[in-house]
Amino acid sequence: AICRHGCKYGECMGPNKCKCFPGFTGKTCSQDLNECGLKPRPCEHRCMNTHGSYKCYCLNGYMLMPDGTCASSRTCAMVNCQYGCEEVKGEVQCLCPSSGLQLGPNRRTCIDIDECSTGHAVCSYNRRCINTFGSYYCKCQHGYELKYISDHYDCVDVNECVANTHRCNVHAECLNTKGSFKCKCKQGYRGSGLDCA
Repeated sequence: AICRHGCKYGECMGPNKCKCFPGFTGKTCSQDLNECGLKPRPCEHRCMNTHGSYKCYCLNGYMLMPDGTCASSRTCAMVNCQYGCEEVKGEVQCLCPSSGLQLGPNRRTCIDIDECSTGHAVCSYNRRCINTFGSYYCKCQHGYELKYISDHYDCVDVNECVANTHRCNVHAECLNTKGSFKCKCKQGYRGSGLDCA
């Protein structure tokens, strides 16, 4: 089976037919499936969509049970947790619905962890880290674009000279470089390449 545009988060099952891994959708399985919008809803109270998955959490005063349901809890109500709570060895602890969130100094509300600045993010050398609330994703470096080449997706250098996105002077020639471009004034002209006289 050949899928001309590839299957980003899935496998090729027939001519241009992708079977997506759980949590992903689209013709090439490149889109995250928002499980929180599905019917029936996957969570009893609240739902937070994550990349390829989701997390359930409860309203204040409720405890998240192992099966994902929420049970009313007087102790939870007293602790006043932002995203519900759980009982660990008889002790009540507030919950955060994502590993990219951590309990704040008050131990009740959740604050975002910037994985990009803490170094917890794992992005390949040609991608840059973009922080999101509760998570992060890897995007191609500036001057590169995501393309499907030889059976996988990769960040490929954009040729600004061919794409005509350079800012070279009309009396200059454009030279493509990795991730960028250079401008060189033509013979008989002097300047930076952006300005030629």
